[in-house]
Amino acid sequence: MEQAKKTAPTLRNALRREFQQDQVAQFAIILLLLLTVAIFVGALFVPKTAYTDVNIMNQYLPPMTDGHIFGTDNGGKDIFSLLVVAARNSLTIAFFVTVLILALGTIGGLVTGYFGGVFDLVFMRFIDFMTILPVMMIIIVLVTVIPHYNMWSLIIIMTLLGWFNTVRLIRARTLVEVNRDYVRASKTSGTSNLKIIFREIFPNLSSLIIVEATLMFAGNIGLETSLSFLGFGLPANTPSLGTLINYATDPETMTGKPWVWIPAAVVILLYTVLIMMIGQALRRVADQRQSLG
Repeated sequence: MEQAKKTAPTLRNALRREFQQDQVAQFAIILLLLLTVAIFVGALFVPKTAYTDVNIMNQYLPPMTDGHIFGTDNGGKDIFSLLVVAARNSLTIAFFVTVLILALGTIGGLVTGYFGGVFDLVFMRFIDFMTILPVMMIIIVLVTVIPHYNMWSLIIIMTLLGWFNTVRLIRARTLVEVNRDYVRASKTSGTSNLKIIFREIFPNLSSLIIVEATLMFAGNIGLETSLSFLGFGLPANTPSLGTLINYATDPETMTGKPWVWIPAAVVILLYTVLIMMIGQALRRVADQRQSLG
């Protein structure tokens, strides 16, 4: 029990020490936070008309023309406003999907790994079956047939089809923890199963969960962007980074009007690179803690 209580400060110390030593990770996390705050705060000041109203007279204005910092698109809509709102939408979806997947996957992995037996056998065969399904194709079909489809519909669909690998990861680590002395001692002392799972085993998986959350967040940004790029992500009237990049499918726009799609591509690239830099530092922390047992 005492070991579990010491896990949280130990993790904090390990994270603090790693980020103090890794200046690249420091830079990445600061820039990521600044960029995210700028996007969400900036979106509050963007009027809806800036990215919904069509003005053919302002079609394809180049950057820094008539107050349009990044120019306009084929409908005369301000690219900067579209970019801020699109980034907010894509990040919001990625955040909620990541949180929900981690919740489902962590609970499922902890329970199956701890109790084992027939339930674990049957449940994991179900997980094995679900992991071989073509997730993107299923999402595309569901998006097509679901009535009154919106952002939350996409979040729920991505969550329900995306938590299976997390279950397998958490279960594998739980199987290791179950055989450690502190769990055996707790069982012997009569501690309830729920307390052992969530107050003793769960804290010892915290570093693994943090690493998984970081990389999953980047992956969910990519998945949502890909779906919206193909036209099966957010509804047509809701901006997304994927819908902005979709402008590049027109050869004339791709080469002759790059200001329409390049800003969205840069935002995606920035987030991917920054998250991977942070993820590498977090993975080193997780590896160190695992090697120390």
